[in-house]
Amino acid sequence: MHLVRQAFATAELDDLQGHLTTGLRRQLDRAALPPRSTVAIAVGSRGVSPVVEVVKTLARGLHDAGLQPFVVPAMGSHGGGTAEGQASVLADYGVHEQSVGAPVRATMDTVELGRTASGITVHLDAEAAGADGVIVIGRVKPHTGFRGPIESGLCKMSVIGLGNRRGAESLHAHPLATGIPEAAALIVASGHLLCGVALVENAFDRPARAEVVPPEAFHATDENLLKLARQLMPRLPLDKLDGLLIDRMGKNISGSGMDPNVVGMWRRLSELDRTPDYGWLAVLGLTPESHGNAVGIGLADLCSRKLADAIDHEALAMNTLTAMALHAAKVPLTLPTDRACYETVLHLAERSTDRPLRVGRIRNTLDLETFWVSESVLHDLPGSCEVIDSASPFGFDADDAILETGAFEPSA
Repeated sequence: MHLVRQAFATAELDDLQGHLTTGLRRQLDRAALPPRSTVAIAVGSRGVSPVVEVVKTLARGLHDAGLQPFVVPAMGSHGGGTAEGQASVLADYGVHEQSVGAPVRATMDTVELGRTASGITVHLDAEAAGADGVIVIGRVKPHTGFRGPIESGLCKMSVIGLGNRRGAESLHAHPLATGIPEAAALIVASGHLLCGVALVENAFDRPARAEVVPPEAFHATDENLLKLARQLMPRLPLDKLDGLLIDRMGKNISGSGMDPNVVGMWRRLSELDRTPDYGWLAVLGLTPESHGNAVGIGLADLCSRKLADAIDHEALAMNTLTAMALHAAKVPLTLPTDRACYETVLHLAERSTDRPLRVGRIRNTLDLETFWVSESVLHDLPGSCEVIDSASPFGFDADDAILETGAFEPSA
């Protein structure tokens, strides 16, 4: 196995704080809220990078304008579907009153705003509904479960994130590609929203684009920025492998634990073309930030006992039942160790080909600058890739756990 580094576009906003402050001031001038008006800042479970800086900048701008900001979780049924759990998720990202200068008010209660023409009941977080205005922070990106002109972004955060469990359940009972824009139109028309902060991240999880827009621009902003997000999204530069190891999956990595846009959307939507096709997929661990929610584990063919034992089945059930995606919670064949998963991937692949095996390993589906591949893959790598020496070898410890520390870092 060889460690490979690929080159990604590194474009990043030079002055994120200044950009957000200017955009927020423009929207506040438009809205003309009375002094001491309350403004809810909606923050999701996936977060944005750097989430604390974004929320702190918005809170400071609101304070400077004589307004009273507070933070609300906007994460549907995540965090175990409880107010305490959702506040804990935000705290894990570093979002709390001491860090951002605004209190966190978490509730699972909602206010029903109405029904769309197709029968979607639209809910809004009760704390947000009681504010004089709501700012929605949305990371615009390809969704992990459907395709459409509008996927993840301001519209989704408004109606699924801020809808809490009730709103998320209502939306997921309908096709999301049409349901999200339709429901978002209703919440925009309700007058609760002050503005939205749409962010696009580069391959290094850093802000490449940020736009502060009025509610009536949510749909157009999501649609336009999705094109840029697709271009910047990190992927492996390979369409075919016999097997792939993933060190960690998790809710802080992707809404589906492992992003199907990276491992193959056909694993989620079987009718799609098998590109990329990475053969046998084994996942070895769950990030601590997931709080036991291993949604998306059903995408894998194999997993380690280490991962299976880390699952909080109540949190997993809450998320998958809300999304009506029970297949995403099906635990695959579980093997005792990481080494057993690796050796089983090799054994399965050997039985289906007589050529040298094409095997890969990634840290997760978000951090893809460096990755491991077997010798036979090297000649297929594009010119944007180079083989490098690693700080830690590809191998396993005495307990047959894969060596993670330094494994994806270049040697000094």
